[in-house]
Amino acid sequence: MAVEIGDEAPDFELPDQHGTPVRLSSFRGSKNVVLVFYPLAFSPVCSAELCGMRDDFPEVTRDDVELLTVSVDSFFTHRAWADAENFQFSLLADFWPHGAAAKAYGVFDEERGLAVRGTFVIDKEGIVRWKVVNPIPQARDIADYQKALAALA
Repeated sequence: MAVEIGDEAPDFELPDQHGTPVRLSSFRGSKNVVLVFYPLAFSPVCSAELCGMRDDFPEVTRDDVELLTVSVDSFFTHRAWADAENFQFSLLADFWPHGAAAKAYGVFDEERGLAVRGTFVIDKEGIVRWKVVNPIPQARDIADYQKALAALA
């Protein structure tokens, strides 16, 4: 079942690229969360999107914003990718149970076994305030995330 605007964001806990558990609900009351699901690390469109987040998304340095990116890759793969691309934000491994977080948000492609490109902006109270879901080959526009965050201010 897809998560819709106005819904409470389903909670999850996933390891980041260092193996440290990250729980979505830990940001409630303090940070708006930009939750970005993507298919696979090191793939061309995913690389372009996350490099864009690194280079063109200064909101990630704000005290009231947390960027969480999620794919079905292992945290070992995420660590290699973060090191190679100098990603300083969290890359979360939805590895096991396979795709459970993506399934909870309605962005898991069962046939391919990975997430489609889903982005959710979640406010400090844990409510989904904006979302976009794109097919696997179609990149998202970072300016849309920025507008959604600005609307929360």
